[in-house]
Amino acid sequence: MTENSPKPNNNQPKDINERTPPPQVAPRRIAIQMTKNKPIATYVILAITVAIYFFQMGTQYLFNVDIPAAYGMKVNEMIARGQFWRLLTPIFLHGSILHIGFNMYALYLFGPSLERYYGKSRFIVLYFLSGFAGNVFSMMFSTSPSLGSSTAIFGLLGAQGVFIHQNRDILGERSSGALKSIISVAVINLLIGLSPGIDNWGHVGGLLGGTLFAWFAGPLLTLEGIYPQIKLGDRRDHGEIFRALIVVSAFFVILTIGTLFIWSK
Repeated sequence: MTENSPKPNNNQPKDINERTPPPQVAPRRIAIQMTKNKPIATYVILAITVAIYFFQMGTQYLFNVDIPAAYGMKVNEMIARGQFWRLLTPIFLHGSILHIGFNMYALYLFGPSLERYYGKSRFIVLYFLSGFAGNVFSMMFSTSPSLGSSTAIFGLLGAQGVFIHQNRDILGERSSGALKSIISVAVINLLIGLSPGIDNWGHVGGLLGGTLFAWFAGPLLTLEGIYPQIKLGDRRDHGEIFRALIVVSAFFVILTIGTLFIWSK
């Protein structure tokens, strides 16, 4: 004789773990140790540029000629004769107190935050490479003499935009708004650059040079360490930075050589 097994009672109370969902854990904010790089290069560049402007004013007052500008501003004819330093020295020269005031204020705004992530050496490379690229474009597309650090400043703008875009996952939800602000500032200043007497080709070249270098050599942030000792790191290695410097510099050097070759015909 087979004994029937009792039927399960579906009315029995379920286990407490089946009826009660697990408690929701609120997300916790984690303190991240930021980079400690001090913006020394930014302030040194700013101080040197201001000092050179005072020297410009001094020579103008004493000799009635701006000697630094005469020997350092971008003049296509002089570059064609072999004075290639004129593709770089204009970033330290300015034509008026308003000119240097606006540019140094922009450097003060964008330089320190960018240098903290780039580090001193890479920031210096970015600044000078952007200025060089801007003056190459100015030489190619503008016959007017020009001077000013805005070529390098536009490079910083481009680098800032690239930095925000490439590190948006680390920087968080505010990165989208910050990137839009950078783009707006660049566009507005390029539109202002269409005014007479402004070398906008220099701005375009500086923006392009800074953007290219930043894209291939800018910081790629990563989180390092174990909670609660978490800090920001940079997974971009020195080899990548060096290769980017060589390639971007070579690109603008080739443009320079090509332009001089065309002029010689």
